[in-house]
Amino acid sequence: QVRLVESGGGLVQAGGSLTLSCAASGNIFSIDAMAWYRQAPGKQRELVARIMSSDSTHYAESVKGRFTISSDYAKNTVYLQMNSLNPEDTAVYTCNQDWFDQSRNFYSSWGQGTQVTVSS
Repeated sequence: QVRLVESGGGLVQAGGSLTLSCAASGNIFSIDAMAWYRQAPGKQRELVARIMSSDSTHYAESVKGRFTISSDYAKNTVYLQMNSLNPEDTAVYTCNQDWFDQSRNFYSSWGQGTQVTVSS
């Protein structure tokens, strides 16, 4: 069983920065991709950023140039550096990791989410 633990959320003023981290523990043989999603009240969950095992990245248009996703595969950890935050970034941020076990079975695991609140 794999567990994802997120940290780094909180309250920040507009223009400020936060760094989220998500560490996976368990029987992971290899990671295919890691990502951050967010869901604001009354809105659908959206993909914020994804990083593949090849280190290629994808960002939502709304965060390009402000957010940076990075990974430490040795620690099965993904980070999200968020700069120039604005109130529209307020949401619950949840990490996702796609991974394989030693038998090459594919899994997609989710964290419990961490609240990010940006005050104006």
